[in-house]
Amino acid sequence: MNADNRRLGRLRSGQGEIANHVIDEFAAGRMSRRDFLRRGTIVGISLPVLGAVISACGSSGSPSSSGSSSAAAGKPGATIKAAIIVPSGAINPVTVADQGGLDMLGQTGEYLCLSDQHLSLRPVLATSWTPNTKADVWTFKIRQGVTFHNGHPLTADDVVYTYKLHTNPKNGSSALSAFGGVLTPSGVKKVDDSTVEFHLAAPNGHFPYLTSSDNYNMIILPNGYDPAKWQSTFVGTGPFVLKTYTAKQGATFSRNEKYWGTKALPAATEFTFYDQQTPQILALTGGTVDVVGQFSVAGGQQLLNGSYNVIRLKSSAHRELSMRTDQSPFTDARVRQAVALSLNRPAIVHALFKGYADLGNESPFAPVFPSTNTTVAQRAQNIAKAKSLLSAAGHPSGFSTQLIGNDVQEIGEYAQIVAQAAKAIGVNINVKMEASSAYYGKATFGNSDWLDATMSLVDYGHRSVPNVFLTAPLETINAKAGTGPWNAAHFSNSQYDKLAQQYVAAIDLSSQKQIAGQIETLLLNETPIIFGYFYNYLSATAKNVTGAYPTAIGHIFLNQAAKS
Repeated sequence: MNADNRRLGRLRSGQGEIANHVIDEFAAGRMSRRDFLRRGTIVGISLPVLGAVISACGSSGSPSSSGSSSAAAGKPGATIKAAIIVPSGAINPVTVADQGGLDMLGQTGEYLCLSDQHLSLRPVLATSWTPNTKADVWTFKIRQGVTFHNGHPLTADDVVYTYKLHTNPKNGSSALSAFGGVLTPSGVKKVDDSTVEFHLAAPNGHFPYLTSSDNYNMIILPNGYDPAKWQSTFVGTGPFVLKTYTAKQGATFSRNEKYWGTKALPAATEFTFYDQQTPQILALTGGTVDVVGQFSVAGGQQLLNGSYNVIRLKSSAHRELSMRTDQSPFTDARVRQAVALSLNRPAIVHALFKGYADLGNESPFAPVFPSTNTTVAQRAQNIAKAKSLLSAAGHPSGFSTQLIGNDVQEIGEYAQIVAQAAKAIGVNINVKMEASSAYYGKATFGNSDWLDATMSLVDYGHRSVPNVFLTAPLETINAKAGTGPWNAAHFSNSQYDKLAQQYVAAIDLSSQKQIAGQIETLLLNETPIIFGYFYNYLSATAKNVTGAYPTAIGHIFLNQAAKS
């Protein structure tokens, strides 16, 4: 055995069975360096060990612990001013379900781990995590020496309280979109003051992502804290503390001088809320703000002319065009397929994103996911076939219907493109666009245009793994089991439900790809939702600002931002 093999053997001896399987797959050349880094962080292999394995296997480079597209280079002590979309409701960790709200949660709250710009996991309030052999029990070690802004020391009790709060269906947490069928309150167990175990309802190969910033509600709260009061305190463990919060207007924060980690560079941050993208861009170009948390190419072209720092992240962020499978005429899959076939996706991507997006193919498997099965053929525009399907479904002259959409970024333009395309097959779509507060409503069935409309066009933020996209909007609705909470299509298919659960349980990448192919094929046939594209996440800063760190799900972290 040579020195590298002996070194690799020593590294394996300190890992669990699943982690060793990942190491072996990489050593055998069956996994790319990028996939090894992502998969390794999921199963709890530390960054130093990942780097050592890569070195022992003769692969150049080392794992990144940063991933920021804009490294901090300016002086500390500045006030960084940011523009973001207005939160749609109260900033309550249990109920937040929109980008503006999650952005606010992340300013002072922290997660067990961070899903970074490379879709890898980094420790935050958890220092490590490991699965058992079946991946149905995950053990997390909780960071010591951390203090909440109210002086309360962080312990396992706070983590247990937070997770029991969010996994109890009676509390109506938005995080149930991720936890439904995965974790119940009884599965959250304290081992000791620094250790928590999560006993899952079924094996889950991606569970740590559900404890990360991807599951944006899951900032850790003090034990017993009333989340309805959070907006008045923004209590958390993060690098900033609340100064002021004014609903619909903005918020200000100051540096947390008692922060457990690296102290924030800015002395303060100021957030201004906007209903639309255009005034955010004008604020940046006019020098009123330093950072725009997110912008789209449509309407934001002037930020791409080289005069601003643009941070571009490949992502799984997308729009879902749902058609009510329980309401005529969309009860017939042929009608749904016909609408999908009317769309010219390459032209849409060019018109709305100038190439800053990937084509969608009626499933949530974005190109950015390693498990996406690329052997499934891409759906292309076919007007003749669409008309034939409509005729066979009993609609030779087409039909009329309404589409209600969330009026943010390019969604309004996309809705008009969909309506125009549908005219070519005889379908008349009346488009109605609503502000986020009206569109989402209470985000529950019977109380939300998002979930109740015959056709609904909604924004879905990025996730680093497709689990939430596979479950929340597509699994059969079952309030008792907590499944399908975002199923605006009211899709119900037992074969799909089985495949989705098989994918979630799969641990190795080859199994995930095989199951993904079956899911992609099924959804092409059923088409309850049109996934037209997956767009790049774009943030922008003034040229003299460095260190802003967006994530593709919508956070904008400014703790390492600076001005030169």
